[in-house]
Amino acid sequence: MSMKTGLSSLIAALAWFAIASQYYVVLHNNASSLYEATIRFFSYFTVLTNTLVALYFTIRALRKNNDGQRITDSPGMLTALTVYILVVGIIYQVALRKLWHPTGLQMFSDELLHTFIPLGTLIFWFFYEEKLAIPWTRIFLWLIYPLIYLIYTLIRGNITGEYPYPFMDVTALGIQKVIFNSLAVLLLLVFLSVGLLGIGKRISAGRS
Repeated sequence: MSMKTGLSSLIAALAWFAIASQYYVVLHNNASSLYEATIRFFSYFTVLTNTLVALYFTIRALRKNNDGQRITDSPGMLTALTVYILVVGIIYQVALRKLWHPTGLQMFSDELLHTFIPLGTLIFWFFYEEKLAIPWTRIFLWLIYPLIYLIYTLIRGNITGEYPYPFMDVTALGIQKVIFNSLAVLLLLVFLSVGLLGIGKRISAGRS
């Protein structure tokens, strides 16, 4: 097994374990129906993004060396995932960690989702992304996923009164403050995208 496959397998296994254990905790502590609990669980950007990371690295881990072009080889896909999962980690460390104190299995899976998986993804990106092949204009496409998530969250919150994160709670903060917070997150996404692309292209140029 190559180092690339081994690291892919490790990240995939940790991500699936963290998602499954968090889902178990949610179901165990939730009084609502399975359907409602599942919808609420997958309404978190953290869960959705870690699921994308888990799928990506699972495909990477299962592929054979002589396989042809795969969706995981699309220029910029790994960088986009790295940006998304870094946003998950940064926002948690800066704004959310102090708001709650999980214990036991939930604490362990929480650290995986917000700390170790983002770091593992960044390490994999550093060594294995084809950075020179990514056009700068790809950044605009990378904003589609978070924008769709934002629209979904605001619509669902307006219907149910539930918001996954306190900085997106329109009921508590008002729509103007939530829009301001959302723009700040989008700026963070753009900053990280430009930063990773710029750093990545310098690294690749130096190696060639």
